[in-house]
Amino acid sequence: MSKDDHESENNLFADALRNLDDAAEYAQMHPEALERLRHPRSVFEVSIPVRMDDGELKMFNGYRVLHSAIRGPGKGGIRYHPKVDLNEVKALAFWMTCKCAVMGIPFGGAKGGVVVNPLKMSRRELERLSRGFIQRISKVIGPDTDIPAPDIYTDSMIMGWMMDEYSKIAGKSTPDVITGKPIALGGSLGRQDATGRGAYYCLKEHEKQRGWKPQDVRVAIQGFGNAAQPLARLLDEDGYHIVAVSDVRGGIYRPEGFHVPGLIKAMQEHRELKAMHYEDGLAKLIDCDNVSNEELLELDVDILVPAAIENVITAENAPRIKADTIVEVANGPITVDAQKILNKKGTFVIPDILANAGGVTVSYFEWVQNRAGFYWSEEEVNQKLHQKMRTEYHNVFELSQIHDTDMRTAAYVQALTRIEAAFVAQGTRDYFAETN
Repeated sequence: MSKDDHESENNLFADALRNLDDAAEYAQMHPEALERLRHPRSVFEVSIPVRMDDGELKMFNGYRVLHSAIRGPGKGGIRYHPKVDLNEVKALAFWMTCKCAVMGIPFGGAKGGVVVNPLKMSRRELERLSRGFIQRISKVIGPDTDIPAPDIYTDSMIMGWMMDEYSKIAGKSTPDVITGKPIALGGSLGRQDATGRGAYYCLKEHEKQRGWKPQDVRVAIQGFGNAAQPLARLLDEDGYHIVAVSDVRGGIYRPEGFHVPGLIKAMQEHRELKAMHYEDGLAKLIDCDNVSNEELLELDVDILVPAAIENVITAENAPRIKADTIVEVANGPITVDAQKILNKKGTFVIPDILANAGGVTVSYFEWVQNRAGFYWSEEEVNQKLHQKMRTEYHNVFELSQIHDTDMRTAAYVQALTRIEAAFVAQGTRDYFAETN
């Protein structure tokens, strides 16, 4: 990693606040509300002892940040990754505050993470780590205070362990403390595909605006994981050509497009990208070119989907991005400086706090179902998600037209307007000064 990359990574929270400043000019936000958003409500750091399968005791560092609870309980995922750090978790919690506000969900923002490489742990070790983390943070989470969910390298089973551990501590069943759980443990139908499906619904609205014919559109996806796979499947079913995909090891490229069900099946069965075509139960390996993750971003495609990690599109490579449309399925894949370059080029970016908000939206649906003890069909969940994504996409687009600005700034304007209303409702200096 270069010095510039290292500094950018360490300043992820500061970079996130630059988006806040840019949007505040349009939102005409009250200074007190703006100042409160610069500071997380609470930052909790823990160490988790885990007895490994070979008998060794290892310590793991973990974090839980509650950025804001002004509009409701904190909401945000827990990620397991060797590069988790506090600045990253603070930035992600801030983005969650804005994301929930963009979608009009009555949640604040939170995030958590553990510094660990889960790929080097057994399932038994992962369970001990997951339960140990909940034991450490149980005093700062809860169904009415802060509600975790899955994120990078955490899945529904891990969420089930966490919910079970919290229930033991609470002495009662608490399915509403965690979302993204297995269906059998109170999870919601439609939650697994929600992030990718939400991005798909946004893209379909953009398709109508552009007058695209799907069969003429080429798509490249960096990060072919749980969020990107449903998006790829839905686009493929509509006739879009998925011409490049990648994972942490690198990518594959085929100008004619891939058989997406084959790609997904290969990932699920072999945990690696293979250009497979499945038909009548027979598998056939298709010729394709290997590309790096960096090369994939610069391919000559119509739609680029960064769905992996933060800061992959920077001021250095933004001039070489050829896609007309970028859909941010990952959190923070485009730096602030890169966004300015893309704006000058006329690149249309559907920002993360809108494009990938399907996950938190259906997490909200799951929380509502848990508290009501009444569960919806998958069709009903998807219908409610579609309506919500379509409404907020057009709300943000209308703001971008009113303020003559990009979609990211417009999304933050929408978020800040809703957040400010909550702060002002509790009273600002203007209110209290009048009473003296």
